[in-house]
Amino acid sequence: MLRKDSSLATTAVTPSSPQTSQITRLIDQVSTIIVGKHEQVTLSVICLLASGHLLIEDVPGVGKTTLSHALAHSLGLSFSRIQFTADLLPSDLIGVSVYDRHKEDFIFHPGPVFAQVLLADEINRAGPRTQSALLEAMEERQVSAEGETRPLPSPFFVIATQNPGDQLGTHPLPESQLDRFAMRLSLGYPDPAAERALLVGDDRRSLLQALQPVMTPEAWAQAQAQVDAVHVSAGLLDYLQALIAATRDGRWFALGLSPRAGLSLLKLARARALVLGRSHVSPEDLQVLWVPAVAHRLQPLAQSGRSAVAQARALLEAVPVP
Repeated sequence: MLRKDSSLATTAVTPSSPQTSQITRLIDQVSTIIVGKHEQVTLSVICLLASGHLLIEDVPGVGKTTLSHALAHSLGLSFSRIQFTADLLPSDLIGVSVYDRHKEDFIFHPGPVFAQVLLADEINRAGPRTQSALLEAMEERQVSAEGETRPLPSPFFVIATQNPGDQLGTHPLPESQLDRFAMRLSLGYPDPAAERALLVGDDRRSLLQALQPVMTPEAWAQAQAQVDAVHVSAGLLDYLQALIAATRDGRWFALGLSPRAGLSLLKLARARALVLGRSHVSPEDLQVLWVPAVAHRLQPLAQSGRSAVAQARALLEAVPVP
């Protein structure tokens, strides 16, 4: 149950502000491709608006890759996709230098990571060495190759998909990499009405090709800049710190949330407030985002018998709004 505290509220922005109206059109357009998943589409946009990386975990064929394509097309950003496999090497992701006989020098050929939106498809089918190659890119927005550091395009997002860990050929992502994903989502199977629309509608690939950008990269950068201007009250920070402290007290999880996780959750909450046309963060923002933002970072105690998602929800219910 969502709990609200009116003392934490401040003056709201008009929902018709340019950033809010453009983001609303973005969500609506992507929702025409990913039918019946408006909530997941909204959360995906919030994640990218907060400059976060997105992990989508689900069974094959439910639209994970299509969602990534639709977001990149609708934002007018350069897009690159790489299929993670067991034999994928870090150089396949970052790039490699090749000797040019005419120039008599080695020329660096950038890999697919040099794109504004990188789709790392089935990321948990690659080995730990290749998964780790993404760590610097995700955290620093740069890569180091052959003794040189190269900046990545701005904005830079990783949208990674992974299959459930009990499927053949999968490797668990290391905790250090999971902590760099701002959010983990699951699309799930469509409801009957949405599935009927998919069955009788146009091919999703054709619809993707017809998408026009809703926002320019410049407009998207302006919207991202507005995220940091969203007000956070002292009471809201007290609530956030209480939630984080509860994950570290040893009663719920083996290890608590990192400072990076707290900063990421706060920025996600600011982004959600902006999407909803508010100039302040409310407790509801933290509560709605809590599970998708933290469950993948936490390991419940063995004796709890609960999943990380169930344990995160139980903790949220147990911590009162100050």
